[in-house]
Amino acid sequence: MDGRLLICGIAVGVATFALLWDYLYPFPQSKPVLIACVSTYFVMMGILTLYTTYKEKGIFAVCIQKDGSKKGSIWEASSYMARYDDIYNLVLVLADGKTNKRREASSKKSIGYFIDVNGSVVTELIDAEVTRLHNSLLSERKEK
Repeated sequence: MDGRLLICGIAVGVATFALLWDYLYPFPQSKPVLIACVSTYFVMMGILTLYTTYKEKGIFAVCIQKDGSKKGSIWEASSYMARYDDIYNLVLVLADGKTNKRREASSKKSIGYFIDVNGSVVTELIDAEVTRLHNSLLSERKEK
């Protein structure tokens, strides 16, 4: 998350600089600076897209569970769907704070499983699936 914040911060800084420069030196004078800033912003958005695609890999939630040690366990939730596919992939990862081992539980179900006949998402089904993944990771943790 810090990487995304840094990339976005640089992009906003470049956009702000372009805005201020254009205010101080109106358009005909600011043309080269605006071209450079727009190009830099475009490159930063490309880097952000690559970062979120390959580094974060669809992670939408990161939680730290404090369990008495200095370093708590880290839970990550991510999901993805292939284009033109109805299979929803939900992945829950537990990085144990004490042993630094990563365990993963995943669910692959049709998106239709989570939607009722009216087209509304049934949150109880999603909650049940997340709870099932959570419990499977906790039971694995206790066994070891």
